[in-house]
Amino acid sequence: MALQSRPERSAPWTYRFYVDVDGTTTDPRLAEALEEVEALAARVVVLGSYEAWIEGSRLSAPPPIPAHHTRKPEVPLVDRRRNPEGSQVSVRHLVFGGEEPVLIAGPCSVESEAMILQTAEAVAAAGGDMLRGGAYKPRTSPYDFQGLGVKGLRYLADARERTGLPVVTEVLSWEEVAVVAHFADMLQVGARNMQNFTLLRAVSRSGKPVLLKRGAGATIEEWLMAAEYILAEGNPNVVLCERGIRTFERATRHTLDLNAVVMVRERTHLPVIVDPSHAAGLRSLVTPLSMGSLAAGACGLMVEVHPDPAKAMSDGEQSLDIPMFAELARRVHPGRTRGMGSRLA
Repeated sequence: MALQSRPERSAPWTYRFYVDVDGTTTDPRLAEALEEVEALAARVVVLGSYEAWIEGSRLSAPPPIPAHHTRKPEVPLVDRRRNPEGSQVSVRHLVFGGEEPVLIAGPCSVESEAMILQTAEAVAAAGGDMLRGGAYKPRTSPYDFQGLGVKGLRYLADARERTGLPVVTEVLSWEEVAVVAHFADMLQVGARNMQNFTLLRAVSRSGKPVLLKRGAGATIEEWLMAAEYILAEGNPNVVLCERGIRTFERATRHTLDLNAVVMVRERTHLPVIVDPSHAAGLRSLVTPLSMGSLAAGACGLMVEVHPDPAKAMSDGEQSLDIPMFAELARRVHPGRTRGMGSRLA
């Protein structure tokens, strides 16, 4: 995409913008975008389009048709009948749905460069496979720490270069998808955004693997239909994440629904992992819930780890310290040589 502006000679302080994009007006997605621009701009003129060629070969591919312009399939794309053996999702060298469970770990929020590097090195040394950390944080209170934004994304990328751990991080809105996808290996759609359908379409179009968390009040059917949105836009690389549902019980933050893990494995071919940290809200419960999740058939875990949970800027009570995580990693990956982390996955 290219964007240029020129002052309008006949109207002071008015500018004319020239935009070059990949696509044609026959592409339903581009046509929809043009309609939105026309609603906001004083005037829109399409100068034309041409097919891309290089050394005699056509580069232009037929534009994908958005799901809402296609006929509903007889068998949903998420349905296990489409792939009875189960799908696998690759993120760099890791495989979700393979023989080995994937252990994702890291802080709730990226708080500083030193903190995320320290955590990443500890996760890798203990045998973790992937690094998580929030650069953009959806918080209940608007006054709580909201994350470091792009700076946090850069810190996560630096940690990946230092340790070899692939990075998964949350994206909150469709406007942020491009920048988050530039730095992350996998995009996370959090529980609060599970039914943000504009965001689901946007993360699908990014081409990056997507980790889709279940909403705290969502049914299994709603969760699977959220995944259907991503698949219907052309991205097959979706991993589901059960992170607890809201019930009458207040002793824990949420209630971990292991029924859902078993049920989802029966109904869909997509891999499913579990986040016991958010389900429990208490670090003492994370390890037993983790092992129960793997026994129920989860193909991976996502846990929160902090070098000093008492000083964490968010979710300190549910974050494991480094020794606790090392013990969990030993139980998840028995027999693995410590100190190599994801490099052996």
